[in-house]
Amino acid sequence: MRRSDLLAVLILFGSMLAAAQGGVSPEQRTARHMEAIRREPTRLLLFLRQMPKGGDLHNHLSGAVYAESYIEYAAQDGLCVDRATSTLVPPPCDDAQQRPPVRSAFEDPALYNQLVDAFSILNFQPGAETLAQHFFHAFLKFDAATWNHRGDMLAEVVSRAAAEHITYLELISALDHMEASALGARLGWDADLPRMRLKLLDAGIPARVESARRRLDAAEGTMRERMRCGRPDADSGCQVVVRHIFEVHRAFPPEQVFAEMVFGFEMAAADPRVVSVNLVMAEAEYVSRRDFDLHMRMMDYLHGVYPGVRITLHAGELTPGLVPPEDLRDHIWKSIQAGHAQRIGHGVDVLHERDAEELLREMARRKILVEFTPSTHELLLSTPGVPHPLPLYLKFGVPVAVATDDIGVARSDTTAEYMRAVQHFGLTYGDLKKMVRHSLEYSFLTGDSLWADAATFRPVAACASDSPRAAKISQGCRSFLERSPRAKLQWDLEGQFDRFESRF
Repeated sequence: MRRSDLLAVLILFGSMLAAAQGGVSPEQRTARHMEAIRREPTRLLLFLRQMPKGGDLHNHLSGAVYAESYIEYAAQDGLCVDRATSTLVPPPCDDAQQRPPVRSAFEDPALYNQLVDAFSILNFQPGAETLAQHFFHAFLKFDAATWNHRGDMLAEVVSRAAAEHITYLELISALDHMEASALGARLGWDADLPRMRLKLLDAGIPARVESARRRLDAAEGTMRERMRCGRPDADSGCQVVVRHIFEVHRAFPPEQVFAEMVFGFEMAAADPRVVSVNLVMAEAEYVSRRDFDLHMRMMDYLHGVYPGVRITLHAGELTPGLVPPEDLRDHIWKSIQAGHAQRIGHGVDVLHERDAEELLREMARRKILVEFTPSTHELLLSTPGVPHPLPLYLKFGVPVAVATDDIGVARSDTTAEYMRAVQHFGLTYGDLKKMVRHSLEYSFLTGDSLWADAATFRPVAACASDSPRAAKISQGCRSFLERSPRAKLQWDLEGQFDRFESRF
């Protein structure tokens, strides 16, 4: 074939291809590309790593940090390690008593590897403890290394999130150095909740809230310093919006749980960076189950006192056989009705709740988002023969967002969470894009939503004629975005999706 003929054929083919794709949107082309590479793990992983991911709404700060960092922190602080339990302990250290300084692990590969394995699920071998037990025990083993390094921890987690195209984080942690818990233990239990709250306030909760706010100021300052924010070589994490969720330890005695709740609601009411209160620790623990109704009564009372404080709750983080059947019947129901949860973490046991279909319809009506954590389910909650309810949540129209939970302990990352979701549940690109949008729509950011209709993602009138890909937007849209941190991040996310989809 002559060169001119070949050129003509190529031009004709290009014209036909362009005509065929004329009615195909960039989103549709991207969806087709993902379907084409679904069974090619390496290409799928690369695709998901580059995809915008919006917000991570269920991220435990201490569980997101990798074990290697905790070893560094412990060495800097002069901590020791109990070789028998792999638990960090304060000095004095004593090699003869099998309590060497942690810094010796840098010269002792066996000890170093022992600590990494103890602080995570790496190389876990079933034996005296189950994987779930090993997972939760890890937090107790590295806890001493967290106390002086919140800023370093924030920098690690935020920087890593930015590298995976996350723009918003809600980080779950104890912001008070356990001061509220200690105060509650000292005061003792009073079943009259209003009176108990007044006792806690009189005993110094407000002053402790101010101390915690100053510590958070310092930690965020350290975070910005570590990420070189404001400098030409600033880490991309400097652009991530970070908010905090106060954690309440549900397996503690009632006086400590309620004291932590009061502290959390007070701090959220006083500091806009603290956007919610959540219950942590294993829902299957005896005290967590015994006091579940009491905890919901506490939440109900405090919601009435602090109606502006948002609530997300771990609920339904249970499976058949893990707890008696009675404990599977109503934890999600009660978390929504009595606990006033606006989001649910995990929600794995929804199929075993009473009137499960009505519960799903209620969650869809009230737009109660499920924080879906793939690795936690796979590693800790997967039960042979018991399906995960994700497909049912999606079928009923319950909003869902992928979240990471404890990716440091799980030795995972955000992209791996999306990979699990796609491979295990057959999610499409449209499913993922909706989940990413939901992560900002149902976040606890302040301000109006960009979407007049979050079901169809139709923008509000102020921005209906504008496009994130345009060089300029209307004054009305600009003013709207300036008034709403939520809408601003949503607008930025749409621009990220435009740029991502233009590659295909």
